[in-house]
Amino acid sequence: MRYPSMTALRALDAVARLGSVAEAASELNLTPSAISHQIKSLEQTLGFALTERHGRNIRITYQGERYARDIHLLLASILEAGQRSDGQHISGRLRISSPPGFATYWLCAHVAEFQTLYPQVELQLVSPRTPRDTSESSVDLFIAYGMGDWPNQHVQKIVSLRYFPVCSPSLVNAMGGLNSLDSLRHALLLHMIDYSDWRVWLAEAGAPNIEAERGIIFADAHFVQSACIAGQGIAMGDNLLSGEALAQGRLVKPFSTEIESSRGYYLVADMLKAERPVVLVFSEWIKSQLQGITRLVPDPGHTDNA
Repeated sequence: MRYPSMTALRALDAVARLGSVAEAASELNLTPSAISHQIKSLEQTLGFALTERHGRNIRITYQGERYARDIHLLLASILEAGQRSDGQHISGRLRISSPPGFATYWLCAHVAEFQTLYPQVELQLVSPRTPRDTSESSVDLFIAYGMGDWPNQHVQKIVSLRYFPVCSPSLVNAMGGLNSLDSLRHALLLHMIDYSDWRVWLAEAGAPNIEAERGIIFADAHFVQSACIAGQGIAMGDNLLSGEALAQGRLVKPFSTEIESSRGYYLVADMLKAERPVVLVFSEWIKSQLQGITRLVPDPGHTDNA
């Protein structure tokens, strides 16, 4: 078997990480048809299918996901080797704005690795006024939450989100169990920014008659999840910020239905600042770190009610 092309491997990695041929094409500065051609060429080289049709779109096969994970580790190793070589040459101040939820539940647990790779970078972390705010002129790079609509700025999606209800085990016990979707009528719903996530999820789960526009609205995911862990109500969790709490048993997933979110986390920067070497290396580092988080491994402990 001949060696696969690096372009084809990067195409597969981008599609697996971003969940979309169009977004992979945008990231790699290729056309969607070129991405599809590269993956088809890779399938011919390997001798097995990496993608399959899903409606009008494609999705990665189970075997393709396993191969993509291995390839990502290989690409990350190549990137890290280069970083070890040039890390000493990247310097300067890097001021990053991150929503408190993203910072608390992911960035603060991983950022020391970036500092180790780039010891000459003066790294500063600050919080925005709102999760989608990118107005602070002193910030070099924003990690922003939204739908990707930041005009006249350099925008890259770093993680796609899937939403599903989460709550604390103590709340499930206090309610006598969550045995059906109808149980949600008696639960306090916790929302981030607006009611839309619960409204869409209830419609997808087959319970559009349950009122979504009630409960408490929070300004950031950190507040929502903190209240949820404390047993205050049922929140809409996601595959990025809720993963650790689910693994540790502080949260449970009472229903199996998940929805693809129209929102996600993006890197947003001024067009000129986006070309600075220190911004480029942080952008590549965080994208490589977030690979594999786009899909949540189903929680074996959930009650399959939906």
